Amino acid sequence: MTRGSGRQALRVLVAGGGIAGQALAFWLTRGGHQVTVAERFPALRATGAQVDLRGQGIEAVKRMGLLDAVRGKLVDEAGVAFIDARGKPKATIMANTSGKGRQTLTSEYEIMRGDLVRILYDATKDDTEYVFGVSVDGFEQGADKVVGHFSDGSSGAFDLLVGADGQGSRVRRAMLPEGLDPYRRVGIHMAYWFVPRIASDTNIRDTYMVPGGRQIMRRSHNPTQTQAYFVIREESEEASAIHRAPVERQQEFWASRFHDAGWQTERFVEGMRTSPFFYSQEIVQVRTDTWSQGRVVLAGDAAHCASPYSGMGVSGGLVGAHVLAGEINRHPGDLPTALAGYDRVLRPFVDEIQGEVNPRLLRLGLPMSRRAIDVFQATTALACFLHVPDLAARLSTHDRGGDWQLPEHPAPTDAV
Repeated sequence: MTRGSGRQALRVLVAGGGIAGQALAFWLTRGGHQVTVAERFPALRATGAQVDLRGQGIEAVKRMGLLDAVRGKLVDEAGVAFIDARGKPKATIMANTSGKGRQTLTSEYEIMRGDLVRILYDATKDDTEYVFGVSVDGFEQGADKVVGHFSDGSSGAFDLLVGADGQGSRVRRAMLPEGLDPYRRVGIHMAYWFVPRIASDTNIRDTYMVPGGRQIMRRSHNPTQTQAYFVIREESEEASAIHRAPVERQQEFWASRFHDAGWQTERFVEGMRTSPFFYSQEIVQVRTDTWSQGRVVLAGDAAHCASPYSGMGVSGGLVGAHVLAGEINRHPGDLPTALAGYDRVLRPFVDEIQGEVNPRLLRLGLPMSRRAIDVFQATTALACFLHVPDLAARLSTHDRGGDWQLPEHPAPTDAV
């Protein structure tokens, strides 16, 4: 099918209405394509904890013309403090707000996931068909089309299916050979939720280390709410399986693992029971040798989840959507070339951001003993006293993602 400009307009089905899926819809509709986004939640999933933008992700949002909208919703997080059981800071690493170099533990662009989702939805809803309460459970493809099968029993024919359905992607499971495990596990698990904010909650993120490879983080994103995070270093079948259990069982698991942790643990566990939002996950990376098969392609976390510890999860999804849409818009009549270009262009960036996640360094941040915690805090305090984190950030020649440059999109009339 073609439109008046002579461009070939593709019918594209995007499985997943998260950040990567919405960003892809943004660029594809501007390339003249018809995009349907199938989201399994019954409404826009504008929930979730705090996320950040870094490096090429900031540039991707800027090119969408949405940077001012993002700035209007930024969370005020000035830095990260490592505290003791009384809540007293032992070391504090401030955000790099100079506009130069590398972001520190806190980005200059911190935003709630829900706010970013709403910004992207508002920018795409007029040109994109959103179907809520329906997931893509399978597909069949031929030489000239791919048929997506939906959870409500219906199906539809499209030119391209994009699996942007997250870390546990159903599209990826259907696409890759049976038995292939795409996950690189690091032996770390995390849960997070919201609790009511109290007077002592500041705009500094508190990080509290507990013996046994445990960590509690607290960060506040508005005048009434605070985010609580429990993190644990554990390699067990129970820990890996708990994230698929009913929410009540998940909460029991986390409460039992932290029952003796001290500080404000009782407050956080009590707030967990009534939180409007709760999420539990294993920290993994998604690594596959291929992101496409015929007329099916993966995007965002479904293709290349770098893990929350990369600091580039959201930025990676935005960048990947930009590259994928750019290649499709450049070669709308030659999908094999477009999808091969997507892999060729994006793979070095993904390798860079995934490679920055070092499991050994992650484990150093989750010490097993009190002595190891004391050593970590003393070392960090000395580094902060000498301004090492600040100088290292400001003098860095690039942010996470290396010196890889976001490619330019072709103009709408370039691809015919």
